[in-house]
Amino acid sequence: MLSTVSRQLKSHPALVPLFIFIGGGMCMSGAYLVRLAMGPHVSWNRNGNPEPWNKTAPTQQHKLYAVNMDYSKLKKEGPDF
Repeated sequence: MLSTVSRQLKSHPALVPLFIFIGGGMCMSGAYLVRLAMGPHVSWNRNGNPEPWNKTAPTQQHKLYAVNMDYSKLKKEGPDF
């Protein structure tokens, strides 16, 4: 299959940017999915820690982008459960 693709690219060099951008988009989307899968709201181990979102610190940033919010100066609001 790889030899067929290389023959096509040699005969049609205009397809090279298409393969580059499609491959780059696939890599970036895969990296974003890995980033989402490793967040504090995802539970992979149900036996060891079934609710990992309760173990997060109040100074931990949960948003992708926070405008005018300094998470290091937050105080804990609420009891421990």
